[in-house]
Amino acid sequence: MEALRLFQSLNRAQRNTFIACFLGWTLDALDFFLLTFVFIPVAYEFGRTIPQVTFAITLTLMMRPLGAFIFGWLGDRFGRRIPLMIDIIFYSVVELLTAFAPNFAAFLLLRALFGIGMGGEWGLGASLAMESLPTKARGLFSGILQQGYAFGYLLAALVYWLIFPFFGWRGLFVTGALPALLVIYIRAHVPESPVWERGRAKQKPRLKISILLKQHGALLSYAALLMTAFNYMSHGTQDLYATFLEKQRGFNVDTKSMITVVYAIGAICGGTVIGFLSQRWGRRRCIILAALCGIFLIPAWIFAPVTAVLIAGGFLMQFMVQGAWG
Repeated sequence: MEALRLFQSLNRAQRNTFIACFLGWTLDALDFFLLTFVFIPVAYEFGRTIPQVTFAITLTLMMRPLGAFIFGWLGDRFGRRIPLMIDIIFYSVVELLTAFAPNFAAFLLLRALFGIGMGGEWGLGASLAMESLPTKARGLFSGILQQGYAFGYLLAALVYWLIFPFFGWRGLFVTGALPALLVIYIRAHVPESPVWERGRAKQKPRLKISILLKQHGALLSYAALLMTAFNYMSHGTQDLYATFLEKQRGFNVDTKSMITVVYAIGAICGGTVIGFLSQRWGRRRCIILAALCGIFLIPAWIFAPVTAVLIAGGFLMQFMVQGAWG
């Protein structure tokens, strides 16, 4: 209810900006997770092993920091809005080109380039959204914005379910080019960040990186370590789960899709519920509790003897993993 009340209190420009940034992050995640559903057919077509194909995910994640640096610099120099549109077009075009990759080397190159676009989207989108919202709404809406990642996973599962049986893995990546249409919405309805506009009007002295590291180096190291652990937990439980369901459990497309849809719903629910509880119990306490619960859920998540328990274990596992994020 609080989220609805705050959303209604926003003006039209603020609502449009948040919706655009949420969709940008959701569709970015959609494009990333599409590959996680088709490791096996991609490996078969290119005559590679599954571990060789999963290296494409590693390349994508490795290139994300480079994308964050490039588009972060562009965002500081030219504003958040225009670089965000360029970034969305960039990763959408790369996603489309992936559908026509003629060989495995080209496929890996394109997934590396996608990582640059993926890395740029979050920083630009989050900055534009948070800088456009009133201070009282930023805490809650930053958590909602992060849930776009879980919504992207849900969309990827649904797209796989509907598209793959008819058009194969290449058809999925053609569908993944649709986020480019979001640029039309941003161009028409989203204004530039007011914080960036005010900053451009004021000539601020440049801060030296050495001074920043001296003042905030310990906090930066802690944050980097924490986010490394969070990403290990998130990608470790998501990226190969669809392959596990097909390869180890022998599920067909329909069953695999249904389980991953439930899995994604668990992530959305966890991020929302535990994010709400953290307002009362504190962030650290909720993170620790969710992570510990996730450990105890591993047997049901992987080794469940029956499908019903596996589905429940998957739902609860993502509830805890994304709950820690929330």
